[in-house]
Amino acid sequence: MTKGKPLKVIELFAGVGGFRLGLEGEPGKKNEGNYEVVWSNQWEPTTKQQHASDIYKLRFSSKGHSNEDITKVSINDIPDHDLLVGGFPCQDYSVARTLSKAEGLVGKKGVLWWQIHRILKEKGQHSPNYLFLENVDRLLKSPAKQRGRDFGIMLASLSDLGYIVEWRVINAADYGMPQRRRRVYILAYKKGSEIYKRIIEREHLAYWFLSDGPITKAFPIIQNKTDIPINEGFFKLEGDLFEISGVFKGDRNMSPFQNTGIMKDREVFTIHTAPKYSGERQTLGQILQKESEVPLEYYIDEKDIPRWKYLKGAKKELRKSSGGFEYNYSEGSMSFPDLLDKPSRTIITGEGGATPSRFKHVIKTKIGKYRRLTPIELEKLNMFPVNHTKGVPDSRRAFFMGNALVVGVVDKIGKALFQTLDEAL
Repeated sequence: MTKGKPLKVIELFAGVGGFRLGLEGEPGKKNEGNYEVVWSNQWEPTTKQQHASDIYKLRFSSKGHSNEDITKVSINDIPDHDLLVGGFPCQDYSVARTLSKAEGLVGKKGVLWWQIHRILKEKGQHSPNYLFLENVDRLLKSPAKQRGRDFGIMLASLSDLGYIVEWRVINAADYGMPQRRRRVYILAYKKGSEIYKRIIEREHLAYWFLSDGPITKAFPIIQNKTDIPINEGFFKLEGDLFEISGVFKGDRNMSPFQNTGIMKDREVFTIHTAPKYSGERQTLGQILQKESEVPLEYYIDEKDIPRWKYLKGAKKELRKSSGGFEYNYSEGSMSFPDLLDKPSRTIITGEGGATPSRFKHVIKTKIGKYRRLTPIELEKLNMFPVNHTKGVPDSRRAFFMGNALVVGVVDKIGKALFQTLDEAL
């Protein structure tokens, strides 16, 4: 990167462009020009119609956009870049040795993560200086039988490629945003890069994520008083990736990775922190459309209300499995309707459609009618531009928002990252 020029970005698993919106801003509107997406990839293997890619091209143009299975994309077709971003799916990242043991990796179940790894490795000296990734927070404690193994494999593999990695679990609502959406955000800095040099100058790695790093500049934190002292809390990821995959296990079957941490040369320092925020807080009620703008199909038929209430209510009942086995089932109640004076619950991919559901949002209007959330309201909860996903069926628009990240989080981290880099140059 040259001072004063934008960072060149590639966006993987792009969806409808949440990362790009957060870094570049809304298309057609003036932005700071700190980032330029030069290449993107979006491919949905389970559907014939590539709706997400269609929306992406409609909003950002088809220039530099790939709608091809990333596993089949040649490294020669991916331009050199400064920053790689992506919200990769949370899968099983276990590895096994090849028959020849030449590479040490096979059986790559977490295919999409290993595509990031492939790009970094094949780019070699031209690999990006910086990574900005997002995932569900359960990544830090998966799989259930080896808590933290998957994240440990990721960290070790990035360390072997020469990166320092920091992470933080952020709930957007803790910082005033309108949705309770908890995700892990990961930044990585390549050896030799300006930010890497700044980190290794620190007396203690923790100083970076407690006060100096981009994530903390964007989203301040406090360390829990009951947590470990600053001079403790290190552990090292030992062995090759195959060995980590086979023997990794958190203490007492708990993941060793807390919600905040950093890794350098496979040495991990991680603690639990709490958000520090005292600003305004958006609520579900503040993002709602005027009732005159809401299509009639979003209102719930009176005869279906009992079913909605049952699904969202507390239950203790005897159920029978498909194999005939009887078991006791119980679950707690959920708010019905959803509270308008608080941030919304997390949007899920099954938000669309009129069928009653435990997890879909339902609000009660001023005139006492119940209705579901519209695509525009779902977009607002993720801080997307209004009608960003317009052009495909409403059920797909809801699905996209269930998969999307909160644009406001990316925006804040992106600005802090660029500021940190600009100060280092």
